[in-house]
Amino acid sequence: MSFFRFLITLLVLSLLSLTTEAQNDPTYLSHSCGDNTTTFIRNSTYQTNLNRLLSALSNATAINGFSNTTSGENPNRIYGLFLCRGDVSTTTCQNCVTFATGDVIQRCPVEKDVVIWYDECLLRYSNKSIFSTVSQLPAVALFNTQNDTDQARFNEVVGTAMNAAAAQAVLVAKRFATKEANISVFQTLYSMVQCTPDLSNSDCNMCLRGAIGQLPNCCSGKVGARVLSPSCYVRYEVYPFYNVSADAAPPSPPPLLPPSGSGINPKGKGRKSWVIIVAIVVPAGISILLFIAGYCLLTRRGRKKYDIVHGDNAVTDITTTAESLQYDLNSIEAATNNFAESNRLGEGGFGVVYKGRFPNGQEVAVKRLSRSSGQGAEEFKNEAVLVAKLQHRNLVRLLGFCVEGEEKILVYEFVPNKSLDYFLFDHDRRGLLDWSRRYKIIGGTAQGILYLHEDSRLRIIHRDLKTSNVLLDGDMNPKISDFGMARIFGVDQTQGSTDRIVGTYGYMSPEYAMHGQFSVKSDVYSFGVLVLEILSGKKNSSFYQREGTGDLMSYAWKLWKDGRPLELLDPILGDSYARNEVIRCIQIGLLCVQEDPAERPTMATIVLMLNSYSVTVPLPNEPAFFLHSRTEPVKLLESDQSTSVLESDQSKSQSMQYSTNEVSITELDPR
Repeated sequence: MSFFRFLITLLVLSLLSLTTEAQNDPTYLSHSCGDNTTTFIRNSTYQTNLNRLLSALSNATAINGFSNTTSGENPNRIYGLFLCRGDVSTTTCQNCVTFATGDVIQRCPVEKDVVIWYDECLLRYSNKSIFSTVSQLPAVALFNTQNDTDQARFNEVVGTAMNAAAAQAVLVAKRFATKEANISVFQTLYSMVQCTPDLSNSDCNMCLRGAIGQLPNCCSGKVGARVLSPSCYVRYEVYPFYNVSADAAPPSPPPLLPPSGSGINPKGKGRKSWVIIVAIVVPAGISILLFIAGYCLLTRRGRKKYDIVHGDNAVTDITTTAESLQYDLNSIEAATNNFAESNRLGEGGFGVVYKGRFPNGQEVAVKRLSRSSGQGAEEFKNEAVLVAKLQHRNLVRLLGFCVEGEEKILVYEFVPNKSLDYFLFDHDRRGLLDWSRRYKIIGGTAQGILYLHEDSRLRIIHRDLKTSNVLLDGDMNPKISDFGMARIFGVDQTQGSTDRIVGTYGYMSPEYAMHGQFSVKSDVYSFGVLVLEILSGKKNSSFYQREGTGDLMSYAWKLWKDGRPLELLDPILGDSYARNEVIRCIQIGLLCVQEDPAERPTMATIVLMLNSYSVTVPLPNEPAFFLHSRTEPVKLLESDQSTSVLESDQSKSQSMQYSTNEVSITELDPR
């Protein structure tokens, strides 16, 4: 029986290895762009050096799955390295690094201190030396949402196995080790640890012990988890997730001898019978294994498995259960001083927003939804979990929710600098938005929408993108908020329609405002209006007629057509701006507001045009007409209870007009 067990194990591992090698793109896990305070200027010497560094890493020959190099001279010198998982092939390693060098500049376009993790490799670079130096932060923890039935016993086995693997890894040049341990008669624990090979024994040991020490805090009792850091990582699962042949040769099978006393002659009929048995059983076993492996792979592809926690400052991502997001009403009341008026931040269409502070010092924004919203508790929970899965640095993060009695409450991260319109349209405060900040807000907002459209696990159409729904953090980085009007698309779905129009006039595309047709290009249109407002410092909805134009888009088009595009720019900026960047943004803004959705670029193209001057930006045509109301901007809400009513707006004021049933009263007045 031991031979057949060995044969089955070998076949399973071979199948897993084959399927792993067949995947083209590496599996993205997480990334860090540093603290956003150390950035470089586009098209500078530093960016030239970075491009050379990434090219050198992409073409480097890995030794023990590792390579490091530098590019340029001080003060623009850059240090970079990559580390491939110890069990992957050279081809898989090369593919991962090549992919990473292109992917990382999309995720961190102007940051200097960057690390990105994939399942197969990590890539890191910095303006400071990172060679032979242990770095344990930022740390990222990912865990399986399933708990073991005997958590105390399971945690003991995990600790013993991980420490044993760490002790083995520091003694080998590759700084890589795996360990297997029996959890029970029917269950095995598989663990893996790895450091960058440039670390000393003591530094590698310190890094691994630190990562292992994180496991009880984040992942106690979880049947699978890993902790990632720039210098090392650890992982364990209850299934073989690595190629055992990369670390140690599999045990030799026992000799094929019949049991003693059987009467079978090893050199005669017994051997022939044994060959016949193997010839029958092995093909049948292979067929069964192929079926099981195919089923398991399909099941695993369809299941979103992991949660992600960024430690030291913990944030959750990927699959999060409703239980882990639920807050107790008493704790929320205590945090907001029982919803005191002094803690009131503002009011949106679905309720009042309060500032709160938990006992650990964490500041939050608490949205207390209107009791007349009419949404059921289960639907509310499902939508809260959905929004919590959206994790991007340019999206406001939902921390959790509370459902008790008639109370429905959402808890968001607190964004201190209010919303973009608070600065942009105020005569005194708009001076705080210099050109570099405005350009960063445009780029960050584009990255956030791109994530919603293409990079998140669901394709999401925001449908209400505007200046009051772009919040600014302490460093004036943009965070898109208010997903109350968002619609979810299937992976292959490209457009939808509705009889109930939602959003804010002045930002809605003509095909949506007039016919209820919406798509990713509807958000692109709204983004174009937003860009022109950021450039000019003027509201599209209340733009005063100039030179025979009735709205901001027409005015921008006239200036562009007349060869005077820079006259659109907010006068408060004076001469402190990059001329090429401004003109490029005006051109992109006009392309976004084209009447034909097919002529509008995708968000992926927009991000590329903002980040690379080697990309040619097409010339725009005359923009779409503008629908406006006879009042201030009016936000229309769907009365259909099947649509999402979650909102994360932390705006200080309510600029919308609402009827008693939360459907805005307005009249369409097309020109």
